[in-house]
Amino acid sequence: MKRVYIAVTLTCIIFLAVFIGCYKYNGPSREKGTLKVGFIYDNDESTPYTYNFSLAKDALEKTYGDKVEIFTCSNVLDDEMDEPLTDLVAKGCNIIFFNGYSETVVKLAPKYPNVQFCQTSYMDMSTQTVPSNYHTFKGEAYQGRYVSGIAAGMKMKQMIEEGTLSKDRAIVGFVAAYPTSEVISGYTAFLLGVRAVVPNAVMKVTYTHTWSSYAQEKNAAKNLIKQGCVVISQHTDTIGPAIACEEASQKKEVYFVGYNQSMSEVAPGTSLVTSRICWEPYVLSAVDAVIKNKNIESVVDGYVHGNDISGGFENGWVEMIDLNMQTAAPGTLEAMNSTIEQFKNDNDSFVFRGDYIGENPDNPSDTIDLSNGYIENENTSYPLFHYILRDVITVTE
Repeated sequence: MKRVYIAVTLTCIIFLAVFIGCYKYNGPSREKGTLKVGFIYDNDESTPYTYNFSLAKDALEKTYGDKVEIFTCSNVLDDEMDEPLTDLVAKGCNIIFFNGYSETVVKLAPKYPNVQFCQTSYMDMSTQTVPSNYHTFKGEAYQGRYVSGIAAGMKMKQMIEEGTLSKDRAIVGFVAAYPTSEVISGYTAFLLGVRAVVPNAVMKVTYTHTWSSYAQEKNAAKNLIKQGCVVISQHTDTIGPAIACEEASQKKEVYFVGYNQSMSEVAPGTSLVTSRICWEPYVLSAVDAVIKNKNIESVVDGYVHGNDISGGFENGWVEMIDLNMQTAAPGTLEAMNSTIEQFKNDNDSFVFRGDYIGENPDNPSDTIDLSNGYIENENTSYPLFHYILRDVITVTE
């Protein structure tokens, strides 16, 4: 909907701002000269991905108080980025954060050289030339996925030892949005974490071809459970898969592993653990850099790739939350902590490694042998592993 500015009364202005999902953040009173910070969300805080990203805004408010003035725009589609972006620039924002996947940001950045634009990484930027005021960033999600797999593997091992699951039925299911490298990298790391505990485990993946459809995600999870999957995880944006597990658990033993947001409230009997990307370290440090008039990449603690930065457990960019001690197998916390220490000390090379051959789903002649390992996020914050592991991962529709 095209935004219309009607300079009539204050009531009309407020109504329009709320209607398009773009509003001034209601924080404490602020003095003139404070740093103005903008946030543009691809969705709203009712969805796990955007809610998780909004925690960085909350941390910013808590840390800086009246030293910053925050504006947010929600439910902004990729092809509608132009208007809210220019609106935030007109409001005087010194730095703007985006959690969407629009190319509009990098194209508009040169028009506003005094504004810093920070966007969650949406493609490989290692070969791209970008404006000096445009930055990308992302937590190394595969680390959290792998540790989640450890927790899932521990549960499956317990089930096998107790006789409720046979070794040949060690199947995990994954509800995925699209076959992008980001998604494939995540569910591959998850399975490899499971196989570190249960070496014969396999995975079935179902694509929904949408990021946010409760019905489709729930149905995909239900179908995976019918196919024998005993642990379900997801890279989609609703609670549908968690609800499917909780409902199915009334008749069979099944568990759920979350991403970005705890699911223990909606799936208390089946939720095991959740991994999340922590956006707070980047956002807080980037704002600090602007306040001190320093280059963002020189202030943020992470792995710098030009104007792009990534970080994992070592940098506080990834964390595990809400381990459900009522459902988790004994020893899970210790196993998770041990693996996290590996990430902090072992250069991450142990994840994508083993007797596996991966095949590019878009080009079967493009394969990879993981005998010598593959290091994710080595040159870019955007995950690039895009191979389906033969014999252990099956994609279903």
